[in-house]
Amino acid sequence: MRWEDVLYTQGFGTRRECRFLIAAGAVQVGGDRRPVTDPDEPFAGGGPAPGMVFWVQGQRWCYQPRAYLMLHKPAGYECSQRPGAWPPVRALLPPPLRRRPGLATRGVQPIGRLDQDTTGLLLLSDDGAFIHRLSSPRHHVPKVYEVTCRHPVDAAQLARLREGVVLRDDPRPVRPAALEVIGERRLRLTLTEGRYHQVKRMVAAAGNRVEALHRSAIGPVQLPPDLPPGAWRWLSPDEIAALHAAGVRADRPETR
Repeated sequence: MRWEDVLYTQGFGTRRECRFLIAAGAVQVGGDRRPVTDPDEPFAGGGPAPGMVFWVQGQRWCYQPRAYLMLHKPAGYECSQRPGAWPPVRALLPPPLRRRPGLATRGVQPIGRLDQDTTGLLLLSDDGAFIHRLSSPRHHVPKVYEVTCRHPVDAAQLARLREGVVLRDDPRPVRPAALEVIGERRLRLTLTEGRYHQVKRMVAAAGNRVEALHRSAIGPVQLPPDLPPGAWRWLSPDEIAALHAAGVRADRPETR
């Protein structure tokens, strides 16, 4: 792998643009920020190690062969590839992450979707197999939602949710994998499937209405309390491994 390849795979432009950046002295590497001036300069061992730090036009960058990210999604952003009235969540990421090559659509992609008014944990990646692993309903990766309801939640509504409610697009009862009351109007629901507006429709079918919705966890990965809305970070190797191992389906859903 050459320096031109490194910049290209990280999303710093076309190959021609990457060569120009290097030739212009806009790339530095190492603790002394040595300028890289040869686009064809090779790496010992075949390529850079994950986590290698370099700078492009003064921007610090950490080399990663594949991108695995978490984002604290704020309200007012869409996860759609073709957003309409609201900006895309990818606008919250730096340009290189939006331009990385490798998928049919360039750049990292959200794994699953959150509505524009839903906040919380969103994972993104440019690894197609990883995206499929976490988004496919076959793998039953649990997702935890904090729900604020419009009205106080009563015993009858809880019973309906635990027994299963029927949604208009499926005659089979749908129930959460886990249900916890955390306040007079607040619930914590764990789901292992991702139907359209599922939490909102389940709560409505039980006789209430969702006022606010926040996703706090996907599988074993929780949204860190110190990651503010709109901020992102790389997933750690341990988090990536745990997500790959997530999705073992329990024989019977558990409620409490």
